[in-house]
Amino acid sequence: MSLRGDDAKDWFYKGEGAANLVLGYCGSSPILIGKVLRIQKVENRKDLSADGCLVLSNHEKLLWENISELVESASKDLAARAFVQHVMSNLLNSKHIDGGILVPVSVEFLEAVERNITGQRPSWRVNASKIDTLCESALLISDHSIINGAPSAPKCNFCFAVEIKPKCGFLPSSEYIAEANTIKKHVTRFKMHQFLKHHQGEISEISGYDPLDLFSGSKDRILQAITALYASPHNNFRIFMNGSLIFGALGGSLDNTAAHSHKAEAAIAASGIQLASFLELVAEVIFRSGILGKLLEAQKLDALDIEGAIHLYYNIISQPCVVCKNLSDTELRRYADLHSLPLEKSLKIVREYLIAATAKDCSLMISFRPTEDGHTASNYDSVFLSSSNQSYNYKAYFIDLDLKPLKKMNYYYQLDQKIVNFYKINQEPVGKLCGSGNGLSDCRNIGYQ
Repeated sequence: MSLRGDDAKDWFYKGEGAANLVLGYCGSSPILIGKVLRIQKVENRKDLSADGCLVLSNHEKLLWENISELVESASKDLAARAFVQHVMSNLLNSKHIDGGILVPVSVEFLEAVERNITGQRPSWRVNASKIDTLCESALLISDHSIINGAPSAPKCNFCFAVEIKPKCGFLPSSEYIAEANTIKKHVTRFKMHQFLKHHQGEISEISGYDPLDLFSGSKDRILQAITALYASPHNNFRIFMNGSLIFGALGGSLDNTAAHSHKAEAAIAASGIQLASFLELVAEVIFRSGILGKLLEAQKLDALDIEGAIHLYYNIISQPCVVCKNLSDTELRRYADLHSLPLEKSLKIVREYLIAATAKDCSLMISFRPTEDGHTASNYDSVFLSSSNQSYNYKAYFIDLDLKPLKKMNYYYQLDQKIVNFYKINQEPVGKLCGSGNGLSDCRNIGYQ
């Protein structure tokens, strides 16, 4: 199977992230119904890559040398798929991973898609990036916002899905975090980053969401997290009905929560479930499945924090450490042992840091539908919600498990310092932030925890 210019009319814009654009299928091919196509993007200020994608650098080949399929990948598409199959599937349970298949795509198809969807993309995304029309393949995966392409129970005319970006679910405790940055050990990265994003105009309000609640393993705290995400979804929470987005930001743009909330509540109520029960259902699935446990383990592969890992990055690329250039003699002694580590140890720590970075930045897609007369489908998990006296089939998948480039290590360090420094200067008084007034969230503490 390959996609040609004439096939572009059967694909529509479904969403996008920083690196990829996602298309939904509206044609009639049986093998494509219920699928989505993930196409790579390239920044507008960069030239299209000669082979359609960037392959691994020599240092990255050294980093991943134990995974031959990844090292030998001739394109970013192949490398991304190998990374998911050989790294993330082992860490997160292959049951919750969809590796997809690569399908050839022609330049004509990609150019036609670009023309067709430009008007549907958020303007800031259009200004930042475009489809990489030199890529020779795209990733075809199941549409995890639906179950089997459509609800199968005769009396059930809907299925819902939520997409959640959990973010980092733990507080770092690394000895290599500078004394001036110890606030990182007490306040979540997500909370601190909210202040910087608000200052830069990326979000309209500071969210009350706390990732520690979502990863807590406590049903009440998980519900508290889901409620906070609904109150301020930003780019971290979306709701789909029968595969169509009904709540949350499309393409990661600034969201109009009030307008979206009314539409979502009406759609959810029309299905016979109240909003409070809907949010409880999402929390119940996360609690019962325990799916975030493995994700948290993968995130905690970042044992040294970027303030430690950045020094090992410079060990690997055999260049003077730019971080150490700005440190005092006393501070240098703190990191001297890192720069004396053997190469294999440096590679292991940086490799695990990058894996953790993927785990901190991925999304969780949960789709579910009510069972008919209490009968559950054998190929799905099920959960019973007492408040609605209804059982639901559900499936849960991790998506956006992209391989992080080694060269971004310095960017990660600079961003980390920017986030922490801005928060230290601009943190708000304790207790200032409250819920959005919809009765779904309590006042939240946005100062020190």
